[in-house]
Amino acid sequence: MICDLCPRRCGAERTEETGGGVCGMPAGLRLARAGLHFWEEPCISGTRGSGAVFFSGCCLRCSFCQNRTISTGGFGKAVSVERLREIFRELIAQGAHNLNLVTPTHFTPWILKALDPAPPVPVVWNCGGYERVETLRTLEGKVQIYLPDLKYALEGPAAALSAAPDYFPVVRAAILEMYRQTGPYEMEDGLLKKGVVIRHLVLPGQLENTRRCIDWVAETFGPGQVLFSLMAQYTPQPGATGPMARHVTGAEYAAAVAYMENCGITDGFTQERTSAREEYTPDFDLTGV
Repeated sequence: MICDLCPRRCGAERTEETGGGVCGMPAGLRLARAGLHFWEEPCISGTRGSGAVFFSGCCLRCSFCQNRTISTGGFGKAVSVERLREIFRELIAQGAHNLNLVTPTHFTPWILKALDPAPPVPVVWNCGGYERVETLRTLEGKVQIYLPDLKYALEGPAAALSAAPDYFPVVRAAILEMYRQTGPYEMEDGLLKKGVVIRHLVLPGQLENTRRCIDWVAETFGPGQVLFSLMAQYTPQPGATGPMARHVTGAEYAAAVAYMENCGITDGFTQERTSAREEYTPDFDLTGV
């Protein structure tokens, strides 16, 4: 295939044997892990866990990625569409509240096949926010919950930290399309049944970027429309320099929370800054694949 699934639209030739483009993935599915995951937002993980399927490759190049073993390292195993359907059934049998597809964009055509027939639990599209609207439209009716990042509202850090200077205009359009599909979020017994959860990770030394992200959410969505998750779990990666070589300080995160509250965002989640970080990144060892 000549790929234009993500906003890069790099036209890479992807075959069953070789990958190309920014994601580096071949045609077909490649998975690194599948299992119950308990470290999403409470309305997604619930008490029994979210059925997380981690896909290999990524169309972003975040210098602080905690999943780089699979995002840029290429680790994973090729599976068929039928095997992915089986994995979905296995996760549901284990009690998963939903099917949580992590970094799935570059495998969209094959995932759509695996979602037919429709699973009996909500499907979560867990992504970096850097999505092409035309690709998202193919998911309408198949995905009930969108879980995008809103990493940047400023071009500078988007270019420097994720090699995506166009990130903000792309993610704005993507989130609006996600919301068009799902409408206002709906909860049942503490679990999210449909809707959009926008995540923002506070980065060290980047409070202005955080403020601009919060501004856009507050100006775009009213109460009861979307959920907003303000995350504190940034972990410095090898080779990080300057502020990115440290954790977010208590003062930085407190300032971000205060700004969010002052902007009137009450539908959402915050984190304990000292909460354990290692659990957020599971072992990528082909478990469940």
